[in-house]
Amino acid sequence: MNQLNANFIISAEKLSQCPDFQMPEFPLLGRSNVGKSSFINALCNNKKLAKTSNTPGKTRLINFFNFSDVFMIADLPGYGYAKVSREAQAKWQKYLEEYLLNRKQIKSLVQFIDARHDIQKNDFQMREWVENYNLPIFTLVTKMDYVPNGKHLSVIAKIKKEFGGDVLPFSAINRRYCEKTIEYFINLCN
Repeated sequence: MNQLNANFIISAEKLSQCPDFQMPEFPLLGRSNVGKSSFINALCNNKKLAKTSNTPGKTRLINFFNFSDVFMIADLPGYGYAKVSREAQAKWQKYLEEYLLNRKQIKSLVQFIDARHDIQKNDFQMREWVENYNLPIFTLVTKMDYVPNGKHLSVIAKIKKEFGGDVLPFSAINRRYCEKTIEYFINLCN
């Protein structure tokens, strides 16, 4: 299986607005501009499905994508950067916590880390919050195409040492890891 077809379903601000379906769901957590939208587009080989931007903080709602009726991906607003008021940020945080803690369809959270940089303080804070609630999570390392081939294993090992659990490499540009990533998601669904 080289790819899955995917389509955008709906955007929701809070849990009560989320679509009612029974497919396994994978929320994407990560800093703004870490590559969550590019990941969605690469996975289904459609550069126009999820909107990408060079400006951080563009995703402001939970965006749901159906991957061939096998699983759903929920693209969440990025953390760590947003040109919005503290009041708006507090509202997002409240809605996102409610969604992450109460959404029954969630199979596992996926935390995105940029391969080009060390793990950031807000990445550690997010991981700590997730572990505090004992939620299932794995790590996806984006932008591997910017890392020299000889350093791929050390980048993965360093993140695995910090976070533990499963750590998957990913490149949206060359789609090198798409098939293995899809297999991983499907295995979690079963």
